[in-house]
Amino acid sequence: MEYISIAGCSKPVSRLMKGTDYFFHDSYEKAAANMDAFLAIGGNSLDTAHIYCGGQSEEVLGRYMKERGNRDALVILTKGAHHDASGPRVNREAIASDLACSLERLQTDFIDLYALHRDDPATPVGAIIEALNEHVASGSVGAIGVSNWTWQRIQEANRYAADHGLAGFTFSSPNLSLAKANEPFWPGCVSADEETCRWHEQEQFPLLSWSSQARGFFTGRFTPEVRDNADLVRVFYSDDNWERLDRARQLAEQKGVSAIQIALAYVLNQPFPTCALIGAQTAEELRSCHEGSAITLSTEELAWLDMSSDPQ
Repeated sequence: MEYISIAGCSKPVSRLMKGTDYFFHDSYEKAAANMDAFLAIGGNSLDTAHIYCGGQSEEVLGRYMKERGNRDALVILTKGAHHDASGPRVNREAIASDLACSLERLQTDFIDLYALHRDDPATPVGAIIEALNEHVASGSVGAIGVSNWTWQRIQEANRYAADHGLAGFTFSSPNLSLAKANEPFWPGCVSADEETCRWHEQEQFPLLSWSSQARGFFTGRFTPEVRDNADLVRVFYSDDNWERLDRARQLAEQKGVSAIQIALAYVLNQPFPTCALIGAQTAEELRSCHEGSAITLSTEELAWLDMSSDPQ
């Protein structure tokens, strides 16, 4: 397992991050077994959020860490300040409330990586940075970051932080995958486009990708004619993505691996620090991710997969 460093986090962060948005109380044994298997391959970082599973994701993790006594070995990424039925909640009160709730559910007094789940462009970045710094100063949060923010807003926030002697954002968690999104998964979600990736490369700013394998697009289960998954059709079905799938298959055959492993390797071989959030729920899925994380892709292979160079 490879790891990256994130400023503000005292532990190395495994490049595979365990997704937990299926962790429910009534399937606790499955969640615990999945976590045990993930740790056994060297994984130590996990992704959750205040809203996942109605709060059960964090509660299950809290129970798991208490039973195993392994909190100090894990890097927790959790997220708060998601909008609700009334609209955006990216403000001091919502951040404080969600963070306090997450700490209680997780049965811990410290979050390694804390991210804002959404942005509210109407809220000045200064107020957001100052609110988050209160929790950094109190010791309840290590690194602060964002999910589904544009690079322009991150840059603006970090300029404010630098100008005022405050901690800035040190990681971002948008969608990044070999298949390019036609439109957001959900309102307010951000997928990393070419311009975003250029900024991450220039800044060497860590990117923690959700839906890193395009929600199964590269598994072989989908074709232009198979349209039973409305969200996948809406977000990923396009002529360019079918071409990317074909290229992933060709390269996979050359390397003796699978197309979905190539898709994972695409995320992990970017010219800036990346982690891939994975949803592996079976031993076979975890094995595939573990092996895929070890694949090295050249700059030329990345460009070819991305359709930014001529075919091999």
